[in-house]
Parts: sequence; structure tokens; C-alpha cells
Amino acid sequence: MVVYRLSKDEARRIAIHAQLLDAPRPTGLVDVVERLTLLQIDPTAAIAPSADLVLWSRLGPAYDPADLTKAIEHDRALVETVAYIRSPRDLPAVIAEVRDAEMYAFTAAWLETNEPFRRDILALLEKNGPLLSRDIPDTSVEPWPSSGWTSNRNITRMLESLALRGHVAISGRKGRQRYWDLPERVYPAGLPTLDLDAAARHRNERRLAALGISRSAGPRMPGEPPYVGDAGEEAHVDGVPGTWRVHPGYAGLPFEGRTALLSPFDRLIHDRVRAEQLFGFEYILEMYKPRDKRRWGYFALPVLHGDRLVGKLDATADRKAGTLVVNAIHEDVRFTKAMTAAVRAEIDDLAAWLGLEVTGA
Repeated sequence: MVVYRLSKDEARRIAIHAQLLDAPRPTGLVDVVERLTLLQIDPTAAIAPSADLVLWSRLGPAYDPADLTKAIEHDRALVETVAYIRSPRDLPAVIAEVRDAEMYAFTAAWLETNEPFRRDILALLEKNGPLLSRDIPDTSVEPWPSSGWTSNRNITRMLESLALRGHVAISGRKGRQRYWDLPERVYPAGLPTLDLDAAARHRNERRLAALGISRSAGPRMPGEPPYVGDAGEEAHVDGVPGTWRVHPGYAGLPFEGRTALLSPFDRLIHDRVRAEQLFGFEYILEMYKPRDKRRWGYFALPVLHGDRLVGKLDATADRKAGTLVVNAIHEDVRFTKAMTAAVRAEIDDLAAWLGLEVTGA
């Protein structure tokens, strides 16, 4: 058994290299998603949708969002699942994790009561798919009884439950609306069926390849977990308590940093505890806070420079005015002239990619 002893600099560089945020840039869209394992789908577009920002941060101005749509809807080189875009080879493990896990009692009871509703949807998709959810009749026996935005969203709740278990698939989009179909018409043929143990091993290994360095386990959090089980090798990071798991393929690689503006949902900073322990970087997405309670802005973009996270960019795309409005550049450390120039260059590149002119601070 190998136990790695890493400085914080080494640990940060492993994380950055794993996330394809060092130099030189990668060049293949599908290869980037294959490496990252997922892109989170979020409808917020204060600057651009998160999935597009993540790909732009890696690929630069060569990235065209139309290429992502083509890869998903036409080439089927990537797939959309509930809330994520993924590589098809991860589907068996992702499906097994939900299919074989114990359901919440309420969800299990709701699905059992609405078994006729499930059969109706599958029969309709088999006959007429792909369909938008608005084209599917609500034949639920019992409505989904929750408060807030999920109240009575029976069709969406059932479709997403079926998709998570591999019984239906998202075949494309019409704006923000999803087309639904049978998985055999969307997913590649011959995908294996995994049991829960095999799925966990696959997911942990893939996650560590994407993150480079991570904790084995930790507190439960919403969305994709950042933990990797016993994948990789044990590591200790100087000045940080506890043990880590590191991908041995990234240890000791040469590092050439660059400057990048990141989505708030970027995997480099998504695990806020890791970001603080390895990078000394504090970040909270403030879009849900009242304006007067925000420190960094509605949709502030973390700023990576070399092997450090050095600040946040508060900017908004005003497409009607044709401008990228820079409200503030928050410096977590004092910027040198070279850092300022590099960050300004990235802002100019972001604006050019969006087809906007830079205004503001």
C-alpha cells in the first residue's frame, strides 16, 4: 500500500490537473465531459448556463453550445439524465445507485399507488415518443402532495422517477422543456446491468479521476457527492487534518497553470469544504440571498490563477444592451499587475465568446 504525503501546493495542482484547468487547454468536447464525468444542468443564466460556462472554462472560445446539443441529441456521444449531462458509460452505475437503493417510504408508497400511471406513460411513449411532458396526460391515482413548486407536478415527478431508474430517458430539449422517450431509443445498445457494489466501485473510481484528490466519505449533501470510498491511494496533505484519497496517475506530474473564470457549480469548487481546506477559498452562491446581504454578487464566478483561487467576478450579461456588465472584481488576495491583466483578459474573452462588450468596473 502506497501512502502519499503531499504539500498543499501539490494537492491543489492535482485537483486542477484532474479538472482540466491547467495549461495547455483540452480540445475535445466529448473528451472533456468524459474526464469530468458530468456537467450539472442549472437554468440560471445570469452570464451563461453552468454547463456552457464549465466547457468554456476548459475549451475556451472554440466551444460552441450548439456542439453540446449535437453531442447529446444527434451523435448520442453524451446523454442527459435528471439534472446532469454524462458520458453514456456511466449510465449503468448511475441507474443502479437509484434502482437498487432503498427508497424513502413515502416515495415508494406513491409509486406503488400510481403503478397504473407508470404503465400509461410507458405505453404512450412506446407508441408516440418522444414526447414533452405537456403532451402526456395526468392519469395519476394519487397526486404528489407536497408544498411549494412540486405540488401536483405528477407527470414530472413520475417521469423523473422513471428516468432515474432507467425506465425512460431524456432524448432532447425544446427550449427548457425536455423530450421523453424509451431508453432503448436514446441510450447506446449493450449497456451492462450492474449491481450496487459494482456501481459504487465504478462511480468512486470515475469520481476520483475527475477530482484528483478527495475525501473517502463525509457528510451527506444534495446532488452529486464528492466522496470516493477506497478508490485510489491514501494521502496526507500537510497542514490539513485527516486522510485523503488521491489518484496516483496525477501525482508528480509537471504543472503549468493558467487563469480561468469558473461557474459557481464547477467541480473544482463544488465541495466547499475541500475548496477551503486546500485552496483557502471561501465561497457561497448568493443568488438566493437578498441583494443587501450579498458579499460577492448574485452569480459570482470564482477566479482561478495558477494553482490558487484568488477572487470572484461579479458580472451580469445584459443581452438586450449587448454588454457584459462587470459590477466588481473581488480580490481575495492582492492582485499583482500580471494577475490583473490575466483576469481582465479572461473577462474580455468571456465577453467575446458571448458576443458582448465589456462595461462597468
